Amino acid sequence: MEIDASGPAPASGPARAPLRRVLMLAALAGLVVLLLAAGNRLAQQRALGQGHLRAETALRLTVNALQADLARYEMLPQLIGDLDLIRQLAAAPGDPALRRATNQWLAAQNAALQSSNIYLMRPDGLTIAASNFGTAVSFLGQNFAYRPYFIDAMRGHPARFYGVGTTSGVRGYFFSAPVRDAAGGIAAVVAVKIGVDRIEEAWRGGDYQVMVTDPDGTVFLASDPGWLYHSLNPLTPVRLARTQAARRYADTALTEFPQAALHRAGVELLRLPHAGGGTRDFIAATQAMPGAGWRVHVLLDSAEAMAQARLMLASMVLLLAAGLSGALMLRQRRARIAERLAATAELEHRVIARTADLARVNQRLQQEIAERRATEAELRAAQASLVQVGKLAALGQMSASLSHEINQPLAAARNYADSAAILIERGDYPRARENIAEILALVDRMPAIGKHLRQAARQPGDGTGAVALAPLLRETRTIVAQRLAASGATLELDIPADLPPLCAGPTRLQQVLVNLISNAADAVEGSADRRIELAARAGDGRVTITVRDHGPGVPQAIAARIFDPFFTTKGIGAGLGLGLSITANILRDLGGQISLTDARPGACFRVSLPACPPEAAP
Repeated sequence: MEIDASGPAPASGPARAPLRRVLMLAALAGLVVLLLAAGNRLAQQRALGQGHLRAETALRLTVNALQADLARYEMLPQLIGDLDLIRQLAAAPGDPALRRATNQWLAAQNAALQSSNIYLMRPDGLTIAASNFGTAVSFLGQNFAYRPYFIDAMRGHPARFYGVGTTSGVRGYFFSAPVRDAAGGIAAVVAVKIGVDRIEEAWRGGDYQVMVTDPDGTVFLASDPGWLYHSLNPLTPVRLARTQAARRYADTALTEFPQAALHRAGVELLRLPHAGGGTRDFIAATQAMPGAGWRVHVLLDSAEAMAQARLMLASMVLLLAAGLSGALMLRQRRARIAERLAATAELEHRVIARTADLARVNQRLQQEIAERRATEAELRAAQASLVQVGKLAALGQMSASLSHEINQPLAAARNYADSAAILIERGDYPRARENIAEILALVDRMPAIGKHLRQAARQPGDGTGAVALAPLLRETRTIVAQRLAASGATLELDIPADLPPLCAGPTRLQQVLVNLISNAADAVEGSADRRIELAARAGDGRVTITVRDHGPGVPQAIAARIFDPFFTTKGIGAGLGLGLSITANILRDLGGQISLTDARPGACFRVSLPACPPEAAP
């Protein structure tokens, strides 16, 4: 008996495929997380770095403006100390007249220079003259020997100092200089105090916050009043003792900013309380002012930079998502292309077979199209012949009417001629002349009747022009007079005198009117009311002609076919059914329209043609 010691067979490739896919997805997810973390840090560094550059630019401008403002007053104590009036009072501090004159002069200069106070102190620190001598917070009699600016000036060189006034409680910046006597000794000290409120006011309302700290890190100038007298450094006992000895801030209590300094993405930030509540992280740019011993801080709210960083990160996420989507779409597209290539081969085989079938069908269709075009050409030729036949039929009817019209004047002319001969024999020449005049009038009428026949027989090749309807209707009435008389019909006309001319051909328009009036005469024959009403109206650049009869009307069932060729409601031999078809074709050529409405009783044909502009009228 043999035993297989090889153990179970290893898992096949397909069985390991799901695990491989999971591992690839996990690795891809980890890579995406790392990319996003690195992108977030880079976005913050870029946004905060740009904010720091902006803050540094604003810092340089702020420091320059602050130095320029202080420089305006820096030399004032020395200039004032060199004046004779100040030296005289320093030499004789007890002279009331000198004190009074000096007080008044200092007050005038203080107002002109827009400083806070100017005052003069003896070597023991007692103030003997001041610009605010007449106020409740006058410096007169106050001793400032403890102030650093007095101590430094007594050492023989100009000094400067920031502090809160112990007498007025007003913050200010002090400049001082010694006043020397004739022997070169120090006889007094002159101090100029300038207010800082106007400096802070200029900083408020901008995009940046500004604060200035003393050598111990305490804020004494700030665009946000809530930051005053807060320290960026720990308030050690040594610092507090040094500040108290100089009484820099008088009796104002000092506090520390909690956790003020921090770093984010390699950029220094300051977390400070905000006037609206809570705290804000500010991008800080700092520069020292060695001459004053200060540090100026320009702060830019980091919220805008962080929002920009988030936007940059979101853009990176979108780009990454777009890249992944593009890769997935590319993979899917390749798969679809492979499927399409397989399907294309099958489709090409089917197309070849189908193309052969379509070629045979196309050949048959072309043959049918050629046969149909030939049939249509024959039909158009037949229609043209039938139109001419219908016209000749209408000419036959008009010829009979014209024959009747010509016979009447001939008979009358014969009678007038016989009467004229008898009157001449009798010698009645005046009456004979009247008969001859009547004969001449009848002879003039007969060519006009013949002219109507020639115009009706001519091919309708006349062009369009301005046609006056009233004169044309007079000729038309002559043509249809016999047909109207045969049916006992009367033609009533309603044509306004100001009716504009129509854009039409006179011969073709007359043929339209003859056909419509003749049809109306056929319709009213045998009716009680045998009136035929023809009216015309103008409007909207067109002229509408209506021909109405009072006959039995046209049934609704056949109204739609009334304009078809060879369609007639008359008896056999009474017509070919071409009159209305010819009329519709003529109006279509002239740019007009014709329609039928039920007049109840009778029928009403409505013809619409363009009206000619006034300048085209004959």
